[in-house]
Amino acid sequence: MKIFNWRVVLGVVLLLLSVAFYLLHYLLFHDWHHIFIYLVGDVAFVFVEVLLVTLVIHHLLNEWEKKSKLKKLNMVIETFFSEFGKPLLAYLSSADRNLPTVRDAVVMDCDCEPDFKQAAATVSVYNGDIDLDKVQLDRLETFLRAKRSFLVNLLQNPNLLEHETFTESLMAIFHITEELAARDLGNFSEEDRQHTKRDLERAYGLLIRQWVAYMQYTHKHYPYFFLFATNTNPFDAEASWLDRWSSNVHETTPAIG
Repeated sequence: MKIFNWRVVLGVVLLLLSVAFYLLHYLLFHDWHHIFIYLVGDVAFVFVEVLLVTLVIHHLLNEWEKKSKLKKLNMVIETFFSEFGKPLLAYLSSADRNLPTVRDAVVMDCDCEPDFKQAAATVSVYNGDIDLDKVQLDRLETFLRAKRSFLVNLLQNPNLLEHETFTESLMAIFHITEELAARDLGNFSEEDRQHTKRDLERAYGLLIRQWVAYMQYTHKHYPYFFLFATNTNPFDAEASWLDRWSSNVHETTPAIG
């Protein structure tokens, strides 16, 4: 690292120019008193300026930037659930033996105020109990492989660096995709089944928690998204638009189930 880089040189030049102009002021007016009054006043204001810039303006700019990134990130999450997350959650939840224990937390009613704090606490450590006998691994592998490029594109989005939980969810799904693609699904040992079951439950639990966070955000900022999300809730077998929405997705992607 060079000590005398352009910043140091620029700083020295600016200081010399400042000294030169103070000397010029003295040569013209011969008034050190006037010079020092303004010099001390200007130096004193520097501390106030630093306070305003670093603690107030900088903080406000950071908050604005965080809100902007959060908005962009939630647009990505909305795309994820519409394109990929909902059909996957609907399929895995249909094989979850313990779903009734958390159904009230993940199925929100748009006609009343949801308790998102309680919902988040309920699903915070929930991974479900996936019945592999209800999961057609070959069709699941086909579905995930068809969405592999979509997952890769999401992981390349720089906004995801601000959202560790969502990134972890994508990585868990990506891991399942790679695992199923590398295994002989027609010759699964019991050890392979248990390993796959744990992988599915890990990804499923992360997606459930992400779903609750997504619902909370849309409820606060985009009520019309929240209304659509409740009507296509992947955990609600009686959701009014879910069948029609799922069939539209399955027209362009390999079906699950």
